[in-house]
Amino acid sequence: MITLYVLAAGMGSRYGGLKQLDPLGPGGETIMDYSIYDAIQAGFGKIVFVIRKDFEDDFRQKVLAKYQGHIPVEVVFQAIDALPEGYNPPADRVKPWGTNHAVLMAKDVINEPFAVINADDFYGRDAFRVIAEELKRPRDGRKGDYCMVGFRVGNTMTENGSVARGVCRTENGMLASVTERTDIHFGPDKTVDFTDETGNTVSIPANTPVSMNLWGFTPDYFDFSDREFRKFLDKHIDEPKSEYYIPTAVDALIRSGEATVKVLDTDSKWFGVTYAADRPGVVEKFASLHADGTYPSPLFS
Repeated sequence: MITLYVLAAGMGSRYGGLKQLDPLGPGGETIMDYSIYDAIQAGFGKIVFVIRKDFEDDFRQKVLAKYQGHIPVEVVFQAIDALPEGYNPPADRVKPWGTNHAVLMAKDVINEPFAVINADDFYGRDAFRVIAEELKRPRDGRKGDYCMVGFRVGNTMTENGSVARGVCRTENGMLASVTERTDIHFGPDKTVDFTDETGNTVSIPANTPVSMNLWGFTPDYFDFSDREFRKFLDKHIDEPKSEYYIPTAVDALIRSGEATVKVLDTDSKWFGVTYAADRPGVVEKFASLHADGTYPSPLFS
């Protein structure tokens, strides 16, 4: 069996609300409803969500109820005080610890190969197909044998502002490094640009692979992540805005030689609601995907 792990604990600060629960499809579907549907079609056998405890009731009523009878579902919770033994959050910490901290919340409920996705990104059917095939591949107990879907950066942009992506460098189809870039945007001539650490604008090819947080891991990743999280806390626990990202942990494991990450190509086109202005276009795209028969109506019946 393979499991889909959905990161749904974050607030949509730029979007202005709980976009994980925003009905965008013609039948009131959320973005993650499409991910769950595509994952089931690809052969995933269980879904685990990580959410915040304070919107559990809404989540169970508005989201989980529709999956009953379709696939088993579990829920875990991300909290600021969910830290390894011996560590305590600063009293003024209000920001969650980041995506890889959210991954760690599932260590007691996932014991099989799993994919990690964001709740508020539409990945497309082909992306789930390619990662499901890779996760089902026999590994004979080898640790650190991971994968990720490398979206082409030009297929992951919005017209309404900048986006954050993990820009990947590959060697022979394997991930050599991933660098988190938080200001990727269209340039004046539709180039894909980002602002580097020195404030300079850098252009990259539109087919450059980027991480959209669609990762494939085996359960040994939890032990690696816990160790790397402790290292992160030792350095950054008193920094109120510091976050422990998935690419941070993956990059450390690649550099240490403890893990390899196969980069899976897809022609899927991302879309999502990074900004409120993205919403009308996303609603229109979902309507067209139902109209052309890509998705049934209703999505779950």
